[in-house]
Amino acid sequence: MFRKKSFRGGAHPHDEKRWSADMAIQEMPLPGTVIIPVQQHIGAPADIIVEKGDAVKKGQPLTKTSKFVSVPVHASISGTVAAVEKRPHPFGTDLTSIVIESDGNDAWAAEPVMNPDYLSLGTDKMVQIIGEAGIAGMGGAAFPSHVKLSPPADKPVDTLILNGVECEPYLTSDYRLMLERPDDILAGLQIIMKILGLTKAFIGIEANKPRAIALLREKCAEKKNIAIVPLAVKYPQGAEKQLIKAVSGRSVPSGGLPMDVGCLVHNVGTAAAIYEAVAMGKPLIERIVSVTGPGVRKPRNIKARIGTPFADLIEFCGGYTQKAAKVINGGPMMGIAQTTIAVPVIKGTSGILVLDERTAAGSDELPCISCARCVDVCPMNLLPNHIAAFIEHNRVEDAQKMGLFDCMECSTCSFICPAKRNLVHYIKLGKALWNEAQKKTG
Repeated sequence: MFRKKSFRGGAHPHDEKRWSADMAIQEMPLPGTVIIPVQQHIGAPADIIVEKGDAVKKGQPLTKTSKFVSVPVHASISGTVAAVEKRPHPFGTDLTSIVIESDGNDAWAAEPVMNPDYLSLGTDKMVQIIGEAGIAGMGGAAFPSHVKLSPPADKPVDTLILNGVECEPYLTSDYRLMLERPDDILAGLQIIMKILGLTKAFIGIEANKPRAIALLREKCAEKKNIAIVPLAVKYPQGAEKQLIKAVSGRSVPSGGLPMDVGCLVHNVGTAAAIYEAVAMGKPLIERIVSVTGPGVRKPRNIKARIGTPFADLIEFCGGYTQKAAKVINGGPMMGIAQTTIAVPVIKGTSGILVLDERTAAGSDELPCISCARCVDVCPMNLLPNHIAAFIEHNRVEDAQKMGLFDCMECSTCSFICPAKRNLVHYIKLGKALWNEAQKKTG
């Protein structure tokens, strides 16, 4: 029996892992065309260094970074650049993308080769390799990993946490990765520890994944400096600040970052990608994606090339069921509903969720009944009902004073609300209105 840690607040949606948890990772066939958005990460977009008609090879950089908080993108197949133009993006807008048509050869620009002495590399060199490999957080946030691994001198990190929680309902890509590639995850963790000069690390996993907990504990049985931490099954247990609170007991301050309390969090998928980059020179050109839910015929966990259209993955999973109704990039709590399945897999695409008519059905929004259930479950200790009410009445400044930007948009409040109010939609609107007003005032 595991002793489970947690945080204050949160909710308990059905985890719905049954659709794909037992499906081993399968590799997608080579896509005929990939659409690679220039912007797949938090920070500045990189500069495009190819043009229409260029021949490119797998792993070749397509962009070059000129800013610190930025990462390049790479060709995920070999072929010809068919277009450099705006295309639909999973974030819900059209963004500049590089379209590559496959030549069928799948040839590498520089084939990855294992360096048995990779741990002897200097830490600066490791960070450089991670940045050049285009690695950004693969849990969904997509923050450039080399930036996280370069904390300022006045904010030293003493606690490293790998995030294997995967609390978002339906998604199982991290779970399968932990079961099938635990050694790669632990090797990536070792690299991160060396870069940060740490001798102790934690891996947080929700208790609904006992096989992953047991396997990683077995793998770490002789590694006294790595602790596997079982966590209560509660949403959003995998959110960065909540994970830090559960594992370390530390509270990240309002407007602060994990490094403000000496912590750093990386996703288990990011750790595996870091290992591949540092040990083999492999850039981030593919990732594990859960294609799941009652609206797809054969839910699976798929290794897919970055840039592969959602349509290809859904077809690989047998297509839609008869009553398929909605496609979401990510999970049902924080994911974004899609208007087209021509959008591509990007670095942060952990899942493609297909709901049917029953699970996608919404409810009419009713007036707030002042039950305060949203206040009880808010993991950030906010008053979501008051913030939303201020925004609804165009009092955005008051909403900002109440912690508008502390909201991480986890949707726990919307999930628990008996009046079915879309509280997160109001909060997103409030943030947009505030930012627009700040631009106007200079």
